[in-house]
Amino acid sequence: MRINKKKFIYLISPNKIKKSFFTDLSEVLKLKKVSFFQLRLKGKSFNKKLAIGKKIKKICKKYKTKFLINDDVLLAKKLNVDGCHLGQKDMKVLRAREIIKEKIIGVTCHNSVKLAKLAIKDKVDYLALGAFYASKTKKTKFKANFKLLKTITRLTKTPIVAIGGINSDNYKKLLLNKANFLAISGYIWNNKKLKPTEAIKKLK
Repeated sequence: MRINKKKFIYLISPNKIKKSFFTDLSEVLKLKKVSFFQLRLKGKSFNKKLAIGKKIKKICKKYKTKFLINDDVLLAKKLNVDGCHLGQKDMKVLRAREIIKEKIIGVTCHNSVKLAKLAIKDKVDYLALGAFYASKTKKTKFKANFKLLKTITRLTKTPIVAIGGINSDNYKKLLLNKANFLAISGYIWNNKKLKPTEAIKKLK
């Protein structure tokens, strides 16, 4: 998987998709700072996610951003997007690989070297580690640190996505400690001071 150091943002969708979201997403992706966009919608029907996914796919294609689906491998296949992200309680990597073939598959490894080693063995395309900071988007059950980043970068060349409470105040520390991509959601979509485009411009 290609790593572009200037496009280190792995953008995750807000929990609720408002009408203004699609325009905001277009404006954000236009800035060419985002490598991946992940659609993460909990509690929505397959058809609802499919309809939203079709709109997002067009936007991602226009701005050459990889489009991934969270959890739902069958939706990723149906939409024919670039790949999917799997949590530890989701479908196994090898089964997902049978369904979406050579597409991108990333896996949440929390703060565990053991889980990272298993994911590397399964030949995933990236490892997601965290949470590095407290997050309002998702409840923090697992706390990761910079030592973990250094340990895993010594083990593998598989790209690492850092997750959890990342914003303009703390993002540089993660890049300096060898995270390849930064998963960001709340800082962009729920920022009370800055519009999405203004927020992302602060991540230089």
